[in-house]
Amino acid sequence: MTQKSGMNDQIDKTNRRILNALVANARIPITELAKAVGLSKTPVALRIRQMEEIGVITGYRAMLSPIKLGLTHVSYVSVNLSDTRQKALEAFNAAVRKIPEVEECYMIAGGFDYQLKIRTRDMPHFRAVMAEAISTLPHVSSTNSYVAMEAVVEQGWVMPE
Repeated sequence: MTQKSGMNDQIDKTNRRILNALVANARIPITELAKAVGLSKTPVALRIRQMEEIGVITGYRAMLSPIKLGLTHVSYVSVNLSDTRQKALEAFNAAVRKIPEVEECYMIAGGFDYQLKIRTRDMPHFRAVMAEAISTLPHVSSTNSYVAMEAVVEQGWVMPE
């Protein structure tokens, strides 16, 4: 595995299995991971290090339960901007990154400019975030909100095998 070869050349079936095991449990002992993928510890550790070096694995972190933390209200907000020139987009991007309740933000090609996933305690908290943070973001001209009633699928991304 070298950095100069294509990404697909570096992510073979074994690496995909390693990645999926790490997504499921980043604290899995290397001996258990090696056993699960059918290799010894040294090749598995080498593969992990190589995937870290090329940027496939970007880090490890604790996954928190928003439900256990009282953040049970999920809303999706589509945002239209009054200006979509590069400087306006950069200003919006920088400002939206500072709002802790924004769990995800995507620039969209379609009927609106951005899609936000906002996680709050309840509807009053959501209304406050909308009024005091989202609506005051640079160049926001309009928003539409959609409240999630139930999470049907909510999981981390895994590598298709």
